[in-house]
Order: sequence, then structure tokens, then C-alpha cells
Amino acid sequence: MNVSKEAIIEAIKNRRSIFPKDYSDEVIDRAVIEEILECANWAPTHKFTEPWRFTVFSGSGLRRLAAFQANLYKELSTAQGTYKEANFEKLQQKPLMASHVISIGLHRDPEKRVPEVEEIESVACAVQNMYLAANAHGLGCYWGSGGITYKPEANEFFGLGEEDKLLGFFFLGKPKLENWPKSVRKPIGNKVRWEE
Repeated sequence: MNVSKEAIIEAIKNRRSIFPKDYSDEVIDRAVIEEILECANWAPTHKFTEPWRFTVFSGSGLRRLAAFQANLYKELSTAQGTYKEANFEKLQQKPLMASHVISIGLHRDPEKRVPEVEEIESVACAVQNMYLAANAHGLGCYWGSGGITYKPEANEFFGLGEEDKLLGFFFLGKPKLENWPKSVRKPIGNKVRWEE
């Protein structure tokens, strides 16, 4: 590799979730989005099933996404008696705050050669690659899993089959923050056992 280990470690430690409320109105160039998706495509994948599936929404596509998810939420939650107008409005407005929103889908290998949990893990690795690539471009991004995520009724809209799963949405925008956010982690020693 022609990248220093220090640069890789710094990129990992400085990865942040930045939310749509902190995005400017500037639109991200399509070539940058394509590069971010290409990085996702290099995630680890057991038996090369490459289970990640993405739909990219921008421009008027964001309005279609917003309308679809708000209306599906209303339909499903009304039937369950859990409808909240504030949630409906949030689903209508949130995608419009981003430059791009990428739906995150899991496509099941038809032969089911790999356990589903391993496919989910692979998609999560693809999303981590997207995070690192987006942050390398100085972009704000985050993986959201609210609203219609995990609802099978949403699959067709995102080009997913019956056996597939919608795992959330990757929001992207140019941050209007003056400083890159800081974060902390509890010591890794608290989370590791050594057997030597």
C-alpha cells in the first residue's frame, strides 16, 4: 500500500456522523458520489456475494423519496394505531436537507450460501467504507435507520426483492460547521479479553 499507516489510522479515528441539520445547500458533485460508492464496493464479502445494493437520490429524487417514505409510514402506522404527525413531517422534510441520500439494501444470495448475519456484516463494512471516503472529501454523512427501514413493504421502491432487506439510509451533505466534530471512546482495554 502506498498510504501510510498513520494516515489510515487518522482517517478511522476522525470519521464522524454529521447530520442533515448541519449540511449546507451546496450539491455534491456526482463524481464524488460515484467514488464513495466505488469504495463501498471494496468491502469484505464472504464467497463474493457482494450483497450491498444502493439507490442514490438527489434533486427531484429526494422529493420522491420523502413523499414515499412519509406516505408509507402514515399507512403502516395508522393501521397499527401508532401514527404521529411529527414523524410524518420529519420523514417529508429530512431527505430535502441533504445533497444526496443513498438507500442501503441487503440483497440475499439466491443460493443462500452465506448466513444472513454475515451478509448484514458485509453491508455494514461497505457503509463504513462510504463513511471514510465521504469524510476524506470533507463531507458530512450518517447512516440513519428510522422511519421505514426494515419494512418489507418498502422493498419494491428501492429495487429490492422479497428476500432482501432495507437497512437504512446514508445521508450526505457539505457541512456548514466551522470545526470538524470531536469524539471520544472509552478505553479499548475495557472491551477486550486476552487469553495468552
